[in-house]
Amino acid sequence: MSQSAYISLVQGSTVSEIDLAGVQEQLQRYKEQVRLTGQQLGWDYAESAFPYSIEQKPEAEGRWFYLKGTSPQYRYIVVGTGQRSNDEQSVPYIHFVLPDDSTHGDKSKANELCKWIGKQLQAEVRMFNGRTIYYNPRK
Repeated sequence: MSQSAYISLVQGSTVSEIDLAGVQEQLQRYKEQVRLTGQQLGWDYAESAFPYSIEQKPEAEGRWFYLKGTSPQYRYIVVGTGQRSNDEQSVPYIHFVLPDDSTHGDKSKANELCKWIGKQLQAEVRMFNGRTIYYNPRK
């Protein structure tokens, strides 16, 4: 059975809406950050920190894309966006899905990416295990 994690853009988040292009931009920022970290460390950390290529399928029609693993210990992570109603207001979210044939490495990387994107966007992150992390300022 596939597993899901959600990054919800709630009140107090740095952005109020996001689409697939925005998610891909966040992933590119992540790749750039780990590349710079690798430069400081003196080794190619970017390949280890983000062992995926961003792939599109024609049937996705701008609703989702997937991260395809570039090494044997990583396979796929599916990423999409959407909106749900919550107390009569619309809440945009980013949806990370681990298909049935995903590896433990995929789950670890998806957790890391969810936390990183959630922190950057000051969002509410519901992890694969059902726990919620609040990066947004709450009063």
